[in-house]
Amino acid sequence: MSSVVVILVVLILVLVFKRTFSSFIYSLAIVDIFLRLLHFIKLNVVNAELGSILSRYFPTSLFDLVNNYTSGIFHLILTWFLVIAYIVFEYYIVCTFFRKK
Repeated sequence: MSSVVVILVVLILVLVFKRTFSSFIYSLAIVDIFLRLLHFIKLNVVNAELGSILSRYFPTSLFDLVNNYTSGIFHLILTWFLVIAYIVFEYYIVCTFFRKK
């Protein structure tokens, strides 16, 4: 449950200081990429203590967070929200890539 609180605090702080939709999408993607990097480190580091700390306090991704703490229709809505947010993030990345010729 502590991982949910930390991630929600980070996302709320981003919304308070940067009130645009694009900053929310970017922060969502940044948090997910960070969680996936921590998961990669957990799998590839032989230090058992560090691996147990990462397993205890950090989920593998935002999808894992949704799977662990929700169920039913709310789970379905949050999962589709994440999919749509990732599609919007891809759109922003592609637009930025083609603008920077």
